[in-house]
Amino acid sequence: MTDGVGEMTLESFTAQLRDEAAMDLDAPIESEVTKETQIIAIYGKGGIGKSFTLANLSYMLAQQGKKVLLIGCDPKSDTTSLLFGGKACPTILETSSAKKAAGEEVSIGDVCFKRDGVFAMELGGPEVGRGCGGRGIIHGFELLEKLGFHDWDFDYVLLDFLGDVVCGGFGLPIARDMCQKVVVVGSNDMQSLYVANNVCSAVQYFRKLGGNVGVAGMIINKDDGSGEAQNFADAVGIPVIGSIPQDDDIRKKSANYQIVGIPGERWGDLFSSLAQNLADAPPTLPNPLDQDGLIALFDTEDTGGDFVLQPATVEDMCAKGALEKASLEIIYDAV
Repeated sequence: MTDGVGEMTLESFTAQLRDEAAMDLDAPIESEVTKETQIIAIYGKGGIGKSFTLANLSYMLAQQGKKVLLIGCDPKSDTTSLLFGGKACPTILETSSAKKAAGEEVSIGDVCFKRDGVFAMELGGPEVGRGCGGRGIIHGFELLEKLGFHDWDFDYVLLDFLGDVVCGGFGLPIARDMCQKVVVVGSNDMQSLYVANNVCSAVQYFRKLGGNVGVAGMIINKDDGSGEAQNFADAVGIPVIGSIPQDDDIRKKSANYQIVGIPGERWGDLFSSLAQNLADAPPTLPNPLDQDGLIALFDTEDTGGDFVLQPATVEDMCAKGALEKASLEIIYDAV
């Protein structure tokens, strides 16, 4: 730091820090809580059905009289597509960039849309090779705060996050206590349960650092009844709060962007029960499995879990004869 015009000297910077440190802290808020918003982050492997589950779950909650905000935090920006009949929402990041280039401010109506009591928006993200998705998430939440996120009045805020991307931005709700609880969506397959286990590990890690977020439970999607997802939930100590069957009617309606979680219709009771379980489930501290424990959930004939590791040797790694080199040591004949 120099004494140049417009620049801060070391002395003035130090003085500013001291002045800030001496400022009185705001008094704690002691007024009675008038409304509690449940902020819930839903994680799962890409393609496991988080968006399908959340669109129907948020719709059911709204039909039960709850005010719901659904925020898509997936760079694919497809969380809200089912809710809006296949139509894509303008994302917060792309809208912000366009508005900034035009010298304008982003407003709520530019990025938030509604259907039958559900309010929804997409954070968005960069295209492949054009930026970091995690940083996009962080920037997106900074923009939400500028739009007044902390003053909004909702019963539920549901956040749709990828679970198989491990960079910091996607762990934001867990690392910074931005939600009260986490729900994992999985199925009876190794990859989705690996992701669910990773999320449980993240929750456990940040709890040890003083965090407060817990896992409310697991939603089994495309459940074929084979039981691996239920066994996983039992093993890590989290409840199954809902099970959506592998059914052709659900598949076809989802592919045609149709909501199935409608009261009085075929799947209405399922999503009504899921909504109630989501509301009531307390955040718990999971006990994630190691890799061997995860594989042990499956039949070894399917996974090769009974394979024994065979260590490699230096000789295995080199070309034949490469290690048989003549010595450079000089040996003198005995006199």
